Amino acid sequence: MEKFGKSQPVTRREDLRLLTGAGRYTDDTVPEGALYGVFLRAPVAHGRLTALDIEEAQQAPGVRLVLTAEDLRAAGVTEGLFTVMVKNRDGSPGIAPRRPILAEGRVRFVGEPMALVVAETLDAAKDAAELIMPEIEDLPVHLEMAPGGEPLHAEAPDNRAFTFGLGDEEAVSAAFQRAEHVVDLEVEDNKIIANALEGRACTASWDGARLSFDMSSQGVWTHKSQLAKVLGLAEDAVHVTTGDVGGGFGMKTMVYPEYFVVAQAARMLGATVRWAAERGEGMLSDNMGRDLVSRGQLAFDADHRIIGYRVDTRFNLGAYASQFGPLMQTQLFSRVMTGVYDVPAAYLQSEAFFTNTCQVDAYRGAGRPEAIYVLERMMDRAARELGVSPWELRRRNFIPVEAFPYKTVPGETYDVGDFARVLAHAETAADLPGYDARRAASEAKGRLRGQGLACYIEAILGAPDEGVRVEFEEAGAVIYVGTQSNGQGHETVYAQFLSDQSGIPVEKIRVVQGDSDLIARGGGTGGSRSVTVQANVTLKAVSDIVNAFSGFLAREFDVPEDQVSFDDERFRIPGSNETPGLLEVAEMARAKGETALLSFSAHEALEARSFPNGCHVVEVEIDPDTGEVEIDRYQVVDDFGNLINPLLVEGQVHGGIAQGAGQALMERVVYDETGQLLTASFMDYAMPRATDLPFFRFETEPVPSTANPMGMKGCGEAGTVGALAAVSNAVQDALWERGVRQADMPFTPHRVWQMLRTEAAAQAAE
Repeated sequence: MEKFGKSQPVTRREDLRLLTGAGRYTDDTVPEGALYGVFLRAPVAHGRLTALDIEEAQQAPGVRLVLTAEDLRAAGVTEGLFTVMVKNRDGSPGIAPRRPILAEGRVRFVGEPMALVVAETLDAAKDAAELIMPEIEDLPVHLEMAPGGEPLHAEAPDNRAFTFGLGDEEAVSAAFQRAEHVVDLEVEDNKIIANALEGRACTASWDGARLSFDMSSQGVWTHKSQLAKVLGLAEDAVHVTTGDVGGGFGMKTMVYPEYFVVAQAARMLGATVRWAAERGEGMLSDNMGRDLVSRGQLAFDADHRIIGYRVDTRFNLGAYASQFGPLMQTQLFSRVMTGVYDVPAAYLQSEAFFTNTCQVDAYRGAGRPEAIYVLERMMDRAARELGVSPWELRRRNFIPVEAFPYKTVPGETYDVGDFARVLAHAETAADLPGYDARRAASEAKGRLRGQGLACYIEAILGAPDEGVRVEFEEAGAVIYVGTQSNGQGHETVYAQFLSDQSGIPVEKIRVVQGDSDLIARGGGTGGSRSVTVQANVTLKAVSDIVNAFSGFLAREFDVPEDQVSFDDERFRIPGSNETPGLLEVAEMARAKGETALLSFSAHEALEARSFPNGCHVVEVEIDPDTGEVEIDRYQVVDDFGNLINPLLVEGQVHGGIAQGAGQALMERVVYDETGQLLTASFMDYAMPRATDLPFFRFETEPVPSTANPMGMKGCGEAGTVGALAAVSNAVQDALWERGVRQADMPFTPHRVWQMLRTEAAAQAAE
């Protein structure tokens, strides 16, 4: 049986349904007569909540329930939201203060939920929410990623959650002492909002014994277990479902306070309660991404080879430590901290701080884009200071092919890689010899032109194991998967892979996901894990099916089982002209009453992670009079190993680049000095449009992974991981000739114009 997909560019089978309005998103599946929930949110960033007068709201027309923290306590709902915390560099635990479901005694960021109003109509719920009168005594607002200021939590008197350390600090110090050259650079990584097309939404129903909870998520199982735990229910008394999802990007992985409140309201009312975040509400309260400042230092020997690397990062957790927030700039950052380079000594120190802002958690790439951004900005700066080509400096420091499997200082083991080959492919594909002519043409138009290069690697994250069930029905087969599509095309790729491996016609395969009753457990989608883990366990299921069907056919045809063979499409039986496929054998088993042969479950774990990698080459033009940055050319060469569907892979790369380029050029969360979010609508928060981006050129240079039998490497986040540094390096390159030595994202026209004017003024003063 073939061990990998037949790489075919198949168009997405779900697109017709989604594009013609037949998608079934959370807000499309609400039963008639459901009640509406509206949250009252904190209007200030920091203050003592001394009273919450809900009497008038309770008596408003159409209102069925008003829930506060006091009501939750009275109902025995006292658990807070959970956090995966890291340790300090000395081994002591980090600080993760309890995060209440509704504000208790204090509000800590604008948008924190304080109460839920449930009413018969949406307008009635909104009107009643405006009648609630909170009394809040203002407290000083802390917004700095630094110790000090008014404490947000008694457990963290200086607002520092932890100081994380990883690597060999002594070895790094020794490397810097003997270094011939040291390069030092500090860069900002701006805070952004995920802005999924579909906002967060949920619908809860209670039948007296069981909670049914439908939601827009990236996996139902964590939510199922947390709903059960917080609400004091047995796990089998909670049923969580997710239908179509309009984007997640990591933001919909986590549990949020609103889900528990809506579920509790449904339980108290014995009714169905729906809630869907409006855009401004989501911008206030959805977990945000990035928000860190990193100082990198690279030590080089006389041959310009890296001998030491140190990164000191300060990052923002927000008002609370979100579910995976502490991991972003610590463990996940460290996974690819040294990138594609042979670095013998490295050390990462990360300090996390609480601020009166919305929480920060996983956003497309989750720590990997942040790490590669620092490193690739450093490599670009090093090339300038050392007087060598940025292409040559990278080539000189790549991990050599003969060194694989290669163990990095942070402890990751890269199984395979040929980074020099990928770079050479990118050099040709990007037409490097023609760059000087393109630059001259830009100069002739009065434009500045710059070229940016970024070589990235990312580590697949999430649980290495996954489950699957394949059932045979009269019309074909159903595959139940433990991951959750939120726009990646899983319905297509999983059906295609099962068809490749089993011979079942792809049009006769249904893909079912997002139902905690139908699928016993799953890891959900995130960290570029889905296709590798799901395909791996599907191989196991197909193998089990073939073995069981071979035994059945051997009994039916009275031949030895080891003489029955399967060629990926049909069985061959000695002495018989019949060559049944899996569907035909299933029908034979059904006719014989052997129902055990109609359903197969499997659970399998990968022994190691795979490491997608690649090279992004970007060329920008800048109008020095306005500061406007235009991406003129964008070439990507990726190593994703073997592919199932190149068309879907290219789509994932395009989407990832758009999000990375969007952050680099225009996206930025801004709070004022009082903690009010100034970028709380699309009037103030810029998102990339089609006219802001060029046609991307995408090619692959595959080096099949040895970490899974298919030779695959994930691709979902790769575009973002490479885009941040590639675009930024291109802008920095264009500005360098004008004397601008420090260029930080986002490169909005006004910021770039200011950089140029500031440097021009400085030169004039000299």
